Order: sequence, then C-alpha cells, then structure tokens
Amino acid sequence: MTASGADDGIIAAVTAVAAAELGLPAASLRPDTDLRAIEGMDSVKVLRMVAKIEQAYDIELDDEVVFGLSSIAGTADAVRQALREQA
Repeated sequence: MTASGADDGIIAAVTAVAAAELGLPAASLRPDTDLRAIEGMDSVKVLRMVAKIEQAYDIELDDEVVFGLSSIAGTADAVRQALREQA
C-alpha cells in the first residue's frame, strides 16, 4: 500500500468511527468537517471516538492532542503522528 493509500485508510477509518458515534452516514462527513460544529457531537462522544481509534491502531494520543482535535483530517494527522512515534 502506498503512503497515500495508508493516509486514505486512516481518514476513512476516522470518518467511519465519527459517523458511527454520531449515527450519521460516513458520506456526510468530509476530512475538513469541524467536529465541534456537528450537531449532537459533545466531549463524551469525542472521547469515545478517540478511544475507538486508539484501540483500532493500538496507539495512545496525548491528552493535549485529544483536546485540540477539531476535524477528521486533524484526527487522522494525530493518528499518523502517533504511528510514526511508535515505529
């Protein structure tokens, strides 16, 4: 898989988790979607979303990173960074 293929996979996984947490179709979310602006998204849902992503990728995101997450793309970037640090 190419790097961009892996990136697309991370964005797709983050999108799927966010959509499932919100009960929305994944197609309704874009990488630049502001998670804080989605109706029904609250801090508990964000934390559940992060926990599922951490479990899926076997990573742990620092608290300051988690509390700074604002978009799907930003969340995917945080996952990529955590994976790089693990390697």
